[in-house]
Amino acid sequence: MSSYSVRPATSRDAKAISEIHVATWQVAYKDLMPADYLKSMTVEKRQAYWREAIEYSEPQLLVAVDGDKLVGFVGFDRSRDAGTRSTMGEVWALYVSQAHWGKGVGLALWDGARDGLKEEGCTQVSLWVLLNNERGMRFFEQAAGFKREMPSLKTVAFGAVKLEEIRLKRPLD
Repeated sequence: MSSYSVRPATSRDAKAISEIHVATWQVAYKDLMPADYLKSMTVEKRQAYWREAIEYSEPQLLVAVDGDKLVGFVGFDRSRDAGTRSTMGEVWALYVSQAHWGKGVGLALWDGARDGLKEEGCTQVSLWVLLNNERGMRFFEQAAGFKREMPSLKTVAFGAVKLEEIRLKRPLD
């Protein structure tokens, strides 16, 4: 089994983060989102977004590496949801390259994000998951200890298709 290390992202990581982001969406969401929407995601567009995120630490980004290869990332910060307390954190994104699914990378990234949110003074954390994203729901509920917040469904447009997301929460202790 490989040993993964987690560290803060640097500007040099933006392209690899973007490649993982796009590839993971295209695999994980192929049965959930329109194919033309997924094809429209490009590494170049994502790279500009993640480069800026790294530069301004919004969200804070950690990457998981296996040797010298970046295999996953997590973005986290204070909650973006209106009306939440300053002690509510949010996992904005957590993606792992498909070849490393089920090998502990997600948990290593979650542990890093949890520690980072605690350092920021957060006591709880939330995240949004597509309701039909069974793999994501299973990871966050069973492996990371999140619980669904009822009723928190919201509808989000992805191209011409509207999908439901649900908010999951947990304490950070």
